[in-house]
Amino acid sequence: MTTSPMSTTPITSALVRGAAELEPTARGVRPHRLPSWVGRRFPDPQLLSMESQPAGVRLVFRSRARRLELESHPARVGYRGVERPRGGIDVFVDGELCLQDALTGGDLTEIDLQTGSTAAVPGPSHSTVLEGLPEGEKLVEIWLPHNESLELVELRSDAPLEPSAPAGPLWVHHGSSISQGSNAAIPSGTWPAVAARLGGAELRNLGFGGSALVDPFLARVIRDAPAELISLAFGINVVNLDAMRLRAFVPAVHGFLDTVRDGHPDTPILLVTPIFCDIHEHTPGPGAIDPASFATGQARFLATGTPGDEAFGRLTLTVIRRALREVVARRSDDPQLHLLEGTALYGEEDARRLPLPDALHPDAPTHQLIGERFARAAFGASGPFAGAVGAVGASRAAGDSDERR
Repeated sequence: MTTSPMSTTPITSALVRGAAELEPTARGVRPHRLPSWVGRRFPDPQLLSMESQPAGVRLVFRSRARRLELESHPARVGYRGVERPRGGIDVFVDGELCLQDALTGGDLTEIDLQTGSTAAVPGPSHSTVLEGLPEGEKLVEIWLPHNESLELVELRSDAPLEPSAPAGPLWVHHGSSISQGSNAAIPSGTWPAVAARLGGAELRNLGFGGSALVDPFLARVIRDAPAELISLAFGINVVNLDAMRLRAFVPAVHGFLDTVRDGHPDTPILLVTPIFCDIHEHTPGPGAIDPASFATGQARFLATGTPGDEAFGRLTLTVIRRALREVVARRSDDPQLHLLEGTALYGEEDARRLPLPDALHPDAPTHQLIGERFARAAFGASGPFAGAVGAVGASRAAGDSDERR
């Protein structure tokens, strides 16, 4: 058997989906989910850390290759004494998941939660290898990690790679760490990735941990972005950062929608209320890590506000759901603005069966459940996105079921 020589394909925007920019680095390129002007105007460390984690970003191409190699260099933040699963790379071939590759090596910034001190721990690059692929042309999708930053160093193959055109409508989704995929086990297992696959849509994930704060610059990003479908999930970060009061929140949401509409006057927009989260249902933020959980190796969150403070305009998830319903009702002149209750995706009864392991973020099975339910609600035959995805995506979404759970 003759082995074909390996060749290197430059990693350019033609091969990358779900990213705003590719930043050249000493090793290769780093995908960013936000354009660089956002960081220049508002260099918030939390936001910049999250947007450089390529949730929903993937390399997509067609090739007759039998062997593929992707060299990458991860960078992550860890907490001393607290267990945090590593990120991973998923590879799909002709729509089938054929490799789940857990990251190794890379650079670690380790934080001591009790003292605030940090330590830099460098490490080697990581290699993802896919071999023994079937003969003939194949569609390959390489999903990058949702919870670690990554430099793409080199893409090698034993046959040429060609960019592939998107097959479905472009769906832009903005939300919090739950949308980014916190506590999902694999990058293709975040709930937006699950929903996009079932709905037949091309995902651009603008979920940012700790950073879904109705920021005007995010509205401008979405306004200027190509999009055939848009969804917005606001609530949990506004509460657990204690970022604003009801008087400021409602006009901010209206302003966000106005800005998005400036660029997308007729695009379906789905406003998603918060999923159930017991600690913040009736208790305002700020949220915090429970110090008692440090010794367990599993961080857990708690709400530090005072129950009953809603009367003074402080926000809880219950208040936010009511406010978002009223926003949509007052914009009844917009037939393409729709509401989806987050508690229909994950509600109080679900919390008894599938509790949030850290009291804030869904685990892997719950991400799957939320993705399936979102697909049915949004992409199903009677959903607001059904017209854009066509009969194939709608039937796939409507045919899925979580009854087995």
